[in-house]
Amino acid sequence: MNDDPLDADFAQRFERDDTREPCQLYLISPPDVSGGFADRLARALDAGPVAAFQFRVKAVDQHQAAQLAEPLQAICAARDVAFIVNDSISLARRLGADGVHLGQEDGDPREARTILGPSIQIGVTCHDSRHLAMEAGEAGADYVAFGSFYPTTTKQVRHHADPAILSWWATMFELPSVAIGGITPDNAPPLVAAGADFLAVSGAVWNGDEAAAVRAFAALLAG
Repeated sequence: MNDDPLDADFAQRFERDDTREPCQLYLISPPDVSGGFADRLARALDAGPVAAFQFRVKAVDQHQAAQLAEPLQAICAARDVAFIVNDSISLARRLGADGVHLGQEDGDPREARTILGPSIQIGVTCHDSRHLAMEAGEAGADYVAFGSFYPTTTKQVRHHADPAILSWWATMFELPSVAIGGITPDNAPPLVAAGADFLAVSGAVWNGDEAAAVRAFAALLAG
């Protein structure tokens, strides 16, 4: 189902409600988390505030994924950072993860809630669709993710979101939103101003000095 177009000036007119928590950083893993990645993750998390870390590893079986995830999960737990598993309800259950992030083809939030329990954090990819986001909220999601807002090489992009969707969502619903897709410290301010509750970032951190990147995001979000 296609959404009706939003007013192009929606984001410009938006004013963030002071009762909402300030925007926070949500790290997503690179595809390869082997080798020395655990040390890189620790450096990143020690460099500034991070709300959550999403384990997003493809093309490995669940046993391998669990082996790769466990040391990273321990690093997150030691720093009170939520450990979120991408795509797999079964892996999230196996690891006792703090949350699971579901794409549109990865399962229903209701099913995830039944399997994983009431305390698990469930996120749903909603692309550029208000309709999908409302469906996710009705199904019990804890947050919705919109994007891609900018060009990215992390994954193939078929949906391009406008910051106005963040403003509309924050105006209409209390459920947090995550902005994703090509976000850097330089291009993030319009998304924060538009009402994003979290910035989901990957390449901007892992393609360079992870500690410096997290510090840059921390300075922006503290601003």
